Amino acid sequence: MSPDVIPVGVHHPVVLRHQAARANDVQLRIADAITAFAGSMSFVYLHAAAFAAWMILAESSPWPTLTLVVSLEAIFLSTFVLIGQNRQSAFQLAKAEHDFVEEELELHLNTDLTRQIHALTTELHNRLVATESEEADAVHARTNVGPSTSPPGTS
Repeated sequence: MSPDVIPVGVHHPVVLRHQAARANDVQLRIADAITAFAGSMSFVYLHAAAFAAWMILAESSPWPTLTLVVSLEAIFLSTFVLIGQNRQSAFQLAKAEHDFVEEELELHLNTDLTRQIHALTTELHNRLVATESEEADAVHARTNVGPSTSPPGTS
Protein backbone atom coordinates (compact mmCIF):
# COMPACT_ATOMS: atom_id res chain seq x y z
CA MET A 1 0.00 0.00 0.00
CA SER A 2 1.48 3.35 -0.97
CA PRO A 3 1.76 5.92 1.82
CA ASP A 4 -0.40 8.50 0.03
CA VAL A 5 -3.40 6.15 -0.23
CA ILE A 6 -5.16 5.67 3.11
CA PRO A 7 -8.19 3.38 3.16
CA VAL A 8 -11.43 4.90 4.41
CA GLY A 9 -11.95 4.32 8.11
CA VAL A 10 -8.27 3.73 8.88
CA HIS A 11 -6.90 6.19 11.43
CA HIS A 12 -3.68 6.74 13.28
CA PRO A 13 -3.71 4.96 16.68
CA VAL A 14 -3.27 8.29 18.46
CA VAL A 15 -6.33 9.67 16.66
CA LEU A 16 -8.40 6.71 17.82
CA ARG A 17 -7.25 7.07 21.44
CA HIS A 18 -7.85 10.83 21.29
CA GLN A 19 -11.38 10.38 19.92
CA ALA A 20 -12.19 7.77 22.56
CA ALA A 21 -10.94 10.00 25.39
CA ARG A 22 -12.96 12.96 24.14
CA ALA A 23 -16.08 10.86 23.67
CA ASN A 24 -15.87 9.67 27.29
CA ASP A 25 -15.72 13.18 28.82
CA VAL A 26 -19.00 15.15 28.83
CA GLN A 27 -17.25 18.50 29.41
CA LEU A 28 -14.95 17.95 26.45
CA ARG A 29 -17.88 16.98 24.21
CA ILE A 30 -19.69 20.19 25.23
CA ALA A 31 -16.54 22.26 24.61
CA ASP A 32 -16.11 20.59 21.21
CA ALA A 33 -19.72 21.36 20.26
CA ILE A 34 -19.43 25.01 21.31
CA THR A 35 -16.08 25.41 19.57
CA ALA A 36 -17.43 23.81 16.39
CA PHE A 37 -20.45 26.12 16.38
CA ALA A 38 -18.46 29.25 17.32
CA GLY A 39 -16.08 28.56 14.46
CA SER A 40 -18.83 28.33 11.85
CA MET A 41 -20.45 30.86 9.55
CA SER A 42 -23.81 30.03 11.16
CA PHE A 43 -22.44 31.60 14.35
CA VAL A 44 -21.48 34.75 12.45
CA TYR A 45 -24.87 35.03 10.72
CA LEU A 46 -26.78 34.39 13.95
CA HIS A 47 -24.82 37.05 15.80
CA ALA A 48 -25.13 39.60 13.02
CA ALA A 49 -28.90 39.09 12.93
CA ALA A 50 -29.29 39.06 16.74
CA PHE A 51 -27.22 42.18 17.31
CA ALA A 52 -28.90 44.05 14.45
CA ALA A 53 -32.35 43.15 15.81
CA TRP A 54 -31.30 44.12 19.33
CA MET A 55 -29.91 47.49 18.25
CA ILE A 56 -32.91 48.32 16.05
CA LEU A 57 -35.83 46.85 17.95
CA ALA A 58 -35.04 46.10 21.59
CA GLU A 59 -33.34 49.11 23.11
CA SER A 60 -33.18 52.81 22.43
CA SER A 61 -29.58 52.99 23.66
CA PRO A 62 -28.11 49.46 23.19
CA TRP A 63 -24.42 50.38 23.36
CA PRO A 64 -23.65 49.91 27.09
CA THR A 65 -25.49 46.58 27.33
CA LEU A 66 -24.24 45.45 23.92
CA THR A 67 -20.66 46.21 24.96
CA LEU A 68 -21.14 44.17 28.14
CA VAL A 69 -22.64 41.21 26.28
CA VAL A 70 -20.02 41.21 23.54
CA SER A 71 -17.20 41.47 26.10
CA LEU A 72 -18.55 38.55 28.12
CA GLU A 73 -19.04 36.52 24.98
CA ALA A 74 -15.45 37.26 23.91
CA ILE A 75 -14.18 36.06 27.29
CA PHE A 76 -16.01 32.76 27.00
CA LEU A 77 -15.16 32.22 23.34
CA SER A 78 -11.48 32.91 23.97
CA THR A 79 -11.63 30.27 26.72
CA PHE A 80 -13.03 27.77 24.22
CA VAL A 81 -10.30 28.69 21.75
CA LEU A 82 -7.70 27.99 24.45
CA ILE A 83 -9.39 24.66 25.25
CA GLY A 84 -9.17 23.79 21.55
CA GLN A 85 -5.51 24.79 21.40
CA ASN A 86 -4.72 22.72 24.48
CA ARG A 87 -6.53 19.76 22.95
CA GLN A 88 -4.62 20.14 19.70
CA SER A 89 -1.33 20.48 21.57
CA ALA A 90 -2.00 17.31 23.58
CA PHE A 91 -2.96 15.47 20.41
CA GLN A 92 0.18 16.56 18.58
CA LEU A 93 2.35 15.59 21.55
CA ALA A 94 0.77 12.13 21.75
CA LYS A 95 1.13 11.64 17.99
CA ALA A 96 4.76 12.79 18.05
CA GLU A 97 5.52 10.36 20.88
CA HIS A 98 3.83 7.51 19.01
CA ASP A 99 5.66 8.37 15.79
CA PHE A 100 8.98 8.54 17.64
CA VAL A 101 8.48 5.07 19.12
CA GLU A 102 7.47 3.67 15.73
CA GLU A 103 10.46 5.27 14.00
CA GLU A 104 12.84 3.91 16.65
CA LEU A 105 11.44 0.41 16.15
CA GLU A 106 11.79 0.81 12.39
CA LEU A 107 15.37 2.03 12.80
CA HIS A 108 16.28 -0.98 14.93
CA LEU A 109 14.64 -3.35 12.45
CA ASN A 110 16.46 -1.72 9.53
CA THR A 111 19.76 -1.89 11.43
CA ASP A 112 19.26 -5.60 12.13
CA LEU A 113 18.34 -6.26 8.49
CA THR A 114 21.39 -4.33 7.31
CA ARG A 115 23.64 -6.38 9.61
CA GLN A 116 22.09 -9.63 8.36
CA ILE A 117 22.55 -8.57 4.74
CA HIS A 118 26.17 -7.64 5.47
CA ALA A 119 26.80 -11.02 7.13
CA LEU A 120 25.22 -12.90 4.21
CA THR A 121 27.11 -10.81 1.66
CA THR A 122 30.39 -11.39 3.49
CA GLU A 123 29.72 -15.13 3.69
CA LEU A 124 28.82 -15.27 -0.01
CA HIS A 125 31.93 -13.29 -0.91
CA ASN A 126 34.14 -15.59 1.17
CA ARG A 127 32.62 -18.67 -0.48
CA LEU A 128 33.12 -17.23 -3.96
CA VAL A 129 36.72 -16.26 -3.20
CA ALA A 130 37.38 -19.73 -1.74
CA THR A 131 35.79 -21.43 -4.77
CA GLU A 132 37.78 -19.26 -7.19
CA SER A 133 40.95 -19.96 -5.22
CA GLU A 134 40.29 -23.72 -5.31
CA GLU A 135 39.60 -23.58 -9.06
CA ALA A 136 42.78 -21.58 -9.64
CA ASP A 137 44.77 -24.09 -7.60
CA ALA A 138 43.26 -26.96 -9.59
CA VAL A 139 44.06 -25.29 -12.92
CA HIS A 140 47.56 -24.52 -11.71
CA ALA A 141 48.02 -28.12 -10.55
CA ARG A 142 46.91 -29.50 -13.95
CA THR A 143 49.27 -27.29 -15.86
CA ASN A 144 52.21 -28.03 -13.60
CA VAL A 145 51.86 -31.79 -13.21
CA GLY A 146 55.51 -32.46 -13.67
CA PRO A 147 58.32 -32.35 -16.22
CA SER A 148 57.12 -32.75 -19.71
CA THR A 149 58.13 -36.08 -21.21
CA SER A 150 58.18 -36.13 -24.89
CA PRO A 151 58.73 -39.23 -26.96
CA PRO A 152 62.34 -39.85 -27.87
CA GLY A 153 63.47 -38.24 -31.01
CA THR A 154 61.06 -35.39 -30.83
CA SER A 155 62.07 -32.15 -29.44
